[in-house]
Amino acid sequence: MNPNPTEEGQAEELLPSTPLLDDETPFASMMASFDEAAMEIGIDRDSYSVLRKPDREISVSIPVRLDNGSLAVFDGYRIQHNAGLGPFLGPLRIEKELRVDDLRAIAAWMTWKCAVLNVPFGGSAGGIRIDSLTHSTGEVERAVRRYAASLSDDIGPDRDVFATDIHAGEQVMAWIMDTVSMHRRVTENAAVTGKPTSMGGTLGHEDAVAQGLRVILRLACERYKLNSGPLRIAIQGAGTVGGNLADILAADGHRIVGISDVSGALLSKNGLDIPSVLQWRKDSGALAAYTGPCDHGSNADLLATECDVLIPCAVANAINSRNAHTINCQLLVEGAHGPISAKADWLLHNNQGIPIVPDILANGGSVVMSYFEWVQNRMGYTWIHPVINKRLRRFMTEAWNSSVKMTDERGVRLRMAASMLAVQRIAAADALRGIYA
Repeated sequence: MNPNPTEEGQAEELLPSTPLLDDETPFASMMASFDEAAMEIGIDRDSYSVLRKPDREISVSIPVRLDNGSLAVFDGYRIQHNAGLGPFLGPLRIEKELRVDDLRAIAAWMTWKCAVLNVPFGGSAGGIRIDSLTHSTGEVERAVRRYAASLSDDIGPDRDVFATDIHAGEQVMAWIMDTVSMHRRVTENAAVTGKPTSMGGTLGHEDAVAQGLRVILRLACERYKLNSGPLRIAIQGAGTVGGNLADILAADGHRIVGISDVSGALLSKNGLDIPSVLQWRKDSGALAAYTGPCDHGSNADLLATECDVLIPCAVANAINSRNAHTINCQLLVEGAHGPISAKADWLLHNNQGIPIVPDILANGGSVVMSYFEWVQNRMGYTWIHPVINKRLRRFMTEAWNSSVKMTDERGVRLRMAASMLAVQRIAAADALRGIYA
């Protein structure tokens, strides 16, 4: 896999080196995990060359007529990482500070996640660089529709399927579905996932990630022999993932000793009144002003709080080399994309001995639910909630068991095992398909 010393110049041009771990960006963390897994497996150089670069990177300009009559041009992107296992599947995010490197990392994570969960998709990710908080709903809609129209030849049920992400929820998915359908002259409800149930969205998509995390948490507690009684759990994030997860785990009898959003953290050794906290956030929009019985702190305080399980469900690189030493838990479960940098992962494993359940395994509920929605749309048949929940548990459990088996067979940590499993499956699929030219 490594280039011959006599070919170093040419190899560096074809395969530029992965960023150093000191460069703690989501892309650097993703590439470091991939490189380590590829080296451990020993895949051939050809497969390595294909997997470390996206299949396609699409950039589009998005002209939008603003409400005041002026014209603005925004940037849009779609990164399609690997189609070895099937059509692309990935989120769309709408952000003022959108970074293409983050999209590259997410697209690759989606590829690995689909492979680990045994879902027949490749990974993609897209974004529109626009501030949805300062632009009107009409302006955002026009940007989204023009973006989808510009990509019409590259997206759709058999090409690239959209999923929800930052500032791109049910309504945005509905706009994209309608735009694609108008261009195709046929209803293409399988072109997006996470859409309203009235338009073919699946039951359970609102809390799919949280339900998947719940399954993985139970399995991880069994493996790492955490106490069987109520766990003390701290959750960074109170939105779709963190909020739903806190609600589910509190209902299960666990003590949520900390929860946070961008405004700050709420902490309580005795456990927070989660229904009250979530209702407050729904009504006021921020946790910082919460008046219930608890202590207030920062997100740094939340990450450093003493607990049995810490679940970061907010942003990438929340735990990095600068704060890894403050982590005080028995188990870490990644609920967001890349919340632990590669360097922090090494420090937590080697210096503190904290087991980590990686994101490509732990938060795979969204991938599984997107697959379920896509299948139901293609079948024209809706599944009932008990069927969906049972099938979600099966996919999550099988992915856990496969990753743990790899851990035990190869003597590697769980993150490496999941990455190895993903790279192995995708490399095998690429090899069978071959290179078309």
